[in-house]
Amino acid sequence: MRSLTVMIGANGVGKTSFLEIFSLLAASANGQLQSTISELGGLRDMVTRNQADSLAIALSMSVPDEPPLNYNLKINLKGQFYEIGLETLSQQRDPHAPQPFKYIDSSGLDVKYSTPQERGLLRPNWEHNPLETSLSQVPKMYQQPETLRKRLASCSFYRSWELNVAPKSPVRLPQSLRPATLPGANGEDLVSCLYYLRETDPDRFEIVEDTLSAAFPDFERLSFPPVAAGTLAMTWKDKNFSEPLYMHQLSEGVLRFLWLVTLLQSRDLTAVTLIDEPEVSLHPELLQLLAHVMREAAQRTQLIVTTHSDRLIGFLEPKEVLVCDAEDGLTTLTWADSLDLEKWLEEYSLDQVWAMNLMGGRP
Repeated sequence: MRSLTVMIGANGVGKTSFLEIFSLLAASANGQLQSTISELGGLRDMVTRNQADSLAIALSMSVPDEPPLNYNLKINLKGQFYEIGLETLSQQRDPHAPQPFKYIDSSGLDVKYSTPQERGLLRPNWEHNPLETSLSQVPKMYQQPETLRKRLASCSFYRSWELNVAPKSPVRLPQSLRPATLPGANGEDLVSCLYYLRETDPDRFEIVEDTLSAAFPDFERLSFPPVAAGTLAMTWKDKNFSEPLYMHQLSEGVLRFLWLVTLLQSRDLTAVTLIDEPEVSLHPELLQLLAHVMREAAQRTQLIVTTHSDRLIGFLEPKEVLVCDAEDGLTTLTWADSLDLEKWLEEYSLDQVWAMNLMGGRP
């Protein structure tokens, strides 16, 4: 995956499922695989019905000045339950060695891992939970595997359309003051996050306000009046009104854009940030700014986004767009810059090329 990946495709081709794979990996790295599979209805509901009896994931993480780390995980159906059929973590540390060095080499209940003393692969001398990955359980003695585990564990998945902006929702109410660095999946820390950003990183807070000014020309500033001990409200000053607007007075689109900008400007974005349909409720004129903010955030996180918005695609480059198509139950993913689009893009924008069905990703 690239630093910024925007996935396009018809409904039902598996874009959101692709994002959920990262959530599953994050849970597995946190030792929460069992509970997450249960929340998703069990492995049988997760795999392609009647066409698969396992879920296999392979990924690679680059390491500065060294060969990449390669991680493989296979989860098999076992009746109504599951088992971890295969799990390996390896690195070709010696280019002349016939086999890569293995940090983890597990097959079913036969779990083996390596130690810094490199006395060969050992079996765990502790109670190993067979329903959780070895990556989440082996001793954290190697820096690089632990870095991989932490990066996987820190994946964050946001569904923009799930952001609750109802009248009594958390995002519209005063919030407890705490050092929040992210606005929360439901905006429950939006006020604290912006206030903390203003106090600790005024330059980045100014970028947030400048972005809002570009999106809403009548916007002047955000303020944070206290409403009780340890509790802050947030107000939005509009040059057309003498009194500031409180959060419960802002429109749904304004709130969603404010939440998105705050999230993407955070200094503490996780290693991988996943956002499902960020364009929900946004005016089309805001999407150019959104594309700019996403591109800037992708310098600090690996940002993977799904969208159905032709307009948003028009502000992106082919190298940032991943086209999803499904045929006979199989989804294929193709980078738009690998397609022969140069001549078309001389006369048409990328969103027009998509609308003409010249790059796939259409019903």
